[in-house]
Amino acid sequence: METVIVTGGTGTIGKTLSKMLVDTGYRVIILTRKPRPAENNISYASWDVNKGTIDENAIKDADYIIHLAGAGVADKKWTAKRKKEIVDSRVKSGELLVRALSEIPNKVKAFIAASAIGWYGEDSVIPNPNPFTEEVKHDESFLGETCYLWEKSLDPLNSTLIRLVKLRTGIVLSNDGGAFAEFKKPVGFGIAGILGSGRQIISWIHVEDLCRQYLYAIENKMLSGVYNAVAPSPVSNKELMIKLAKKRKGSFYIPVNVPVFVLKIMLGERTVEILKSTTVSTNKMHRQGFTFLYPSIDSALDELLKS
Repeated sequence: METVIVTGGTGTIGKTLSKMLVDTGYRVIILTRKPRPAENNISYASWDVNKGTIDENAIKDADYIIHLAGAGVADKKWTAKRKKEIVDSRVKSGELLVRALSEIPNKVKAFIAASAIGWYGEDSVIPNPNPFTEEVKHDESFLGETCYLWEKSLDPLNSTLIRLVKLRTGIVLSNDGGAFAEFKKPVGFGIAGILGSGRQIISWIHVEDLCRQYLYAIENKMLSGVYNAVAPSPVSNKELMIKLAKKRKGSFYIPVNVPVFVLKIMLGERTVEILKSTTVSTNKMHRQGFTFLYPSIDSALDELLKS
């Protein structure tokens, strides 16, 4: 039985992915600051990014590493302190793993890392006939620079025999947290909360398809480099919210546009990202043979709302 280290394994994506890995036949080690007893082929090992420490035995045991760890981007206002936490939690954790792999004898075959479509800028026109592809230079915004430093922290692995894959992830739709939980809140009261004009394009992915891409990256030795992890059918914020409201409330909902000035009061600088339109291409992953269980927003919403 092969072993996969997962960082960020207690988060929304990490929990779903860890279960999928175990169900597929892998043993999982979750790196955490607070290890707890093992259960169902999931064990826990200690690491502390701020102290620069990591359980050597976990590194020795691993066949693969999936690196998801990073402070939440959307859950707190972007103060100078929070911005530093967002960057450091990604860059320092990456550097710690790279250093551990260079210093501790190991048999790691591949390192699969999260990144984000925050790498990209804004659509020049809507709809955008030229979706962003992996070769595009990073945007000079806060998130663009963060993604650049995040990915760069792992680049020393390119000079080793460890296969490095980076998945630039879109908006993840999951019932266990994240953006979708926020989308559902106003709909529960019969309100389709449309942000600003609602024209901005959302490049999204169902959490199950995202986790399947991590598994695909482990098992497909041809995958190397950067791939966009988004579904093939991006939608506008308005379309997403109207579809969500219709599926939950039938005709008993009211579409409400939330003005930009209200968003700025509520979210501060994060408003820029909330209103940003980013149409991202999934062609590169498609060419590698990956198929989506939920390629359309309708199929994704139907699955998420059935429970």
